[in-house]
Amino acid sequence: MLKEFKAFAMRGNVVDLAVAVIIGGAFGKIVASFISNVVMPPIGLLLGGVDFKDLVIVLKDATETDIAVSINYGIFIGVVLDFLIIAFIIFMAIKGINSLKKKEEVKPVEAPKISEDILLLREIRDLLQK
Repeated sequence: MLKEFKAFAMRGNVVDLAVAVIIGGAFGKIVASFISNVVMPPIGLLLGGVDFKDLVIVLKDATETDIAVSINYGIFIGVVLDFLIIAFIIFMAIKGINSLKKKEEVKPVEAPKISEDILLLREIRDLLQK
């Protein structure tokens, strides 16, 4: 059973998937940082100095015994922007890969060069037919 699991885990698809998940997670962190630190501050400035992290709807104020209950829609807006940017980048990457595949398919296949022996044999055949 251990041998079967090792064979399963070491197949190319499983290893490729693991690498993709790790790189995707790291890429997600980069995009999240880009959104929160580069994109959102100028947008907040354009909207009158609003920090999106502070955009909340308070449902219940905090008391001495209870914490505040709020809907943090500003954070949600940031997450939606993260998703849209990641989805757009993945779309562009796949579009680029597909265009490269099409270019590879379009290449005309060159006819194999015919050896001199075959050419001579064909000439002899043609002469005999005449």
